[in-house]
Amino acid sequence: MYEIKKQIYLNFTKNQKAALCNFLRALVKKSPELSAEEVFDKFIEDETYYLEINNSRFEFIADIINDETFVNDTKLFIKECIKYYEYKKKQEPIIQAQKEFEKRKRKFLQEVKMSKDAPTKKQLYYYEKLCKKYNLEKKELTSKLEACDEIDRILNEYSRDFENID
Repeated sequence: MYEIKKQIYLNFTKNQKAALCNFLRALVKKSPELSAEEVFDKFIEDETYYLEINNSRFEFIADIINDETFVNDTKLFIKECIKYYEYKKKQEPIIQAQKEFEKRKRKFLQEVKMSKDAPTKKQLYYYEKLCKKYNLEKKELTSKLEACDEIDRILNEYSRDFENID
C-alpha cells in the first residue's frame, strides 16, 4: 500500500495526498463488505454531494473528480487498502498468538528476576501478619518470588476455608 501511495496523486501536495489517502483508508476499513467499485462509487457520490453544497473536505478535487487519472489512482488505492485489510485480518490469529507468547515470556522473566531479589520489607511484614493470624509456622523466605508464592498459598488455602463456613 505504501509503494502505491508513492505512485498516485502526483500533482497533489503532501498534505492533500495524506488527507485523501487517510480518508479512503478509513472508508475501506469502515465498510469491509463493499467491493472496490462500491467503495469508489460511495466516495464519488459523497464528494459530489459535498462539493455541490460547498462543504467538501477535499475542495482540491473539485476540478479533477471525473479525471481519468484521478479515478484510476483512487481505484488503485482502494484496491490496495482492501488487500491490506484482508491480509491484516488473516494475520490476526498469528498476532494474537505472538502477543500471548510475549506475555508469557515477560511473566517468566519477571519471575526469574524476582527469584534473585531478596523479599521486600512489606512482603515480610505481610507474611508475618498472615502467619500470626492463621497460627502458622514461619519459614525463612529467600526471594521475592518465594514470598509472593507463599503469601498466595496462604491466602488461597485459608480463603477456601472461610468460603466453606458459609
